[in-house]
Amino acid sequence: MKAIIYRDNGDSDVLELVDRDLPAPGPGEVQVRVVVSGVNPTDWKTRSGATNPKQFPEVTPHLDGAGVISAVGAGVDQGRVGERVWLFMAAAGRPTGTAAEYTVVPAARAVALAAEAGFDLGASLGVPALTAHRALTVAEDGPARLHPGALDGKVVLAAGGAGAVGHAVIQLARWAGATVISTISGPAKAALATAAGAHHVINYREGDPVAAIREIAPEGVDIVAEVALGANLALDLAVLRTRGTIATYANDGGKPVQLDVRQNMTLNTRFQFLVLYTVGDRALAAAAEDVAAAVRDGALPVGEEHGLPLVRFPLDRTADAHRAVEDGTVGKVLVDVRAESTR
Repeated sequence: MKAIIYRDNGDSDVLELVDRDLPAPGPGEVQVRVVVSGVNPTDWKTRSGATNPKQFPEVTPHLDGAGVISAVGAGVDQGRVGERVWLFMAAAGRPTGTAAEYTVVPAARAVALAAEAGFDLGASLGVPALTAHRALTVAEDGPARLHPGALDGKVVLAAGGAGAVGHAVIQLARWAGATVISTISGPAKAALATAAGAHHVINYREGDPVAAIREIAPEGVDIVAEVALGANLALDLAVLRTRGTIATYANDGGKPVQLDVRQNMTLNTRFQFLVLYTVGDRALAAAAEDVAAAVRDGALPVGEEHGLPLVRFPLDRTADAHRAVEDGTVGKVLVDVRAESTR
């Protein structure tokens, strides 16, 4: 089979296209014929060594993907062979990610893909959707699970609604019944956030964004899903309701975070920092189940008309796909592993 591998941390040039034997599923695992692989910022950061040193002599990257189960290991229902699935956390603590024609993952990390959903959608879930789910389920006064009506009466602020996680926050929050506000930096990104389903979009570079958000939510925002905490903290606190939650999954721009302790004591602010690698199996399982339900309801479509442009590369140009993500390409970067990709 064809696979992308790297043997050393470094820039995207360390990625190689090689021939490898098919990986065999062990007990509790499934072998998946990958059709589309999804690329996330965490993939290039892991490859570069920016987050953690390489754990294995050889690594096939990418956490997310979609394909068809082609074999199962001991203890897994044989009836799953032939099942269309989306994959999450494939390369987390393992050497076999989705940038290959076949991969092996624990059976629980291969989730049935609804019949009406394409492989592009499946490969776009994973990190963005599970991160969004976590951000929306950690509030003191909010739900631990998502379903239609779970966020009725709540106001969610999706910072950076044109990004992959922001896009998923908008879609999941709207599916669950929230009023959704998204902050964006210009008209093009406003169009994407609106297409994703945001009820209101606010350009944080123009006018008085705090006043604009407070006009929509006079009592304040219940949950902020934050991508740039250092840059946006002042705005977040100015619009947060008492006992509201700021769930942060990144600090884009790298601006240092400084907290006014008294201000946050008065607000009873809840800060939730999150990363999927350490969130725990229970939270991952709950998120995967709820995201699968949202997919069945048609609540998580992708493509430019739905607010998330798809940027495609063939397997042998995976290095270019990594560079695109590193350079901040707007939309979801996908790698077509097989020509028969069903979209």
